[in-house]
Amino acid sequence: MADSYHTIKKRGESLLKEKGSKFFGYTFKVRSEDAVIAYLDELKKKHHSARHFCYAYRIGPGGERYRSNDDGEPSHSAGDPILRQIQGKELTYSLVVVVRYFGGTKLGVGGLIQAYGEAALLAIQDSGIKEVERTQWFKVDFAYAQMSEVMRLLKKYELEMEEHDFNITCSLQAEAPFRVAVEFMEELNAIPFIKVTLDS
Repeated sequence: MADSYHTIKKRGESLLKEKGSKFFGYTFKVRSEDAVIAYLDELKKKHHSARHFCYAYRIGPGGERYRSNDDGEPSHSAGDPILRQIQGKELTYSLVVVVRYFGGTKLGVGGLIQAYGEAALLAIQDSGIKEVERTQWFKVDFAYAQMSEVMRLLKKYELEMEEHDFNITCSLQAEAPFRVAVEFMEELNAIPFIKVTLDS
């Protein structure tokens, strides 16, 4: 798996008008399905008279978890074109919602596919895209006498301690970029009586 992934920089918005219908596009950073539900609820309060809240998302470092929803539009005419925009930009931890107000003129399946896809793309462009380096969290348990060796490795790999507890027995948490995580862990494990635990 890659050492980095792409996601949106910030919330984005767009508005597309097509034959009287209005398509409001929105992007959000999400790390769970619960966050998806919360943002959908937020938009339903904001657009309480809209007829369709179509969306797609990808979650996970490689976008392993994904879903699209047509929300009453013809099958595959709304959620899928939104998801294709997310996949086309190789985004993850990203939710795109397109809210539609029906304008009285039917667009047909082809017209809907084009409109939902374009509204999603415009919202993504408004968000901007950034590359994020993947990291691994470690919990390290060690004796106080081993403090200098552990600190030396943290300094060598330019890592900072997060939570720590220094008594007779010590522990700390550190976050390492994937590109150095394996080497850091191997050097820690080479020190006798040190316990290294990976945190998700």
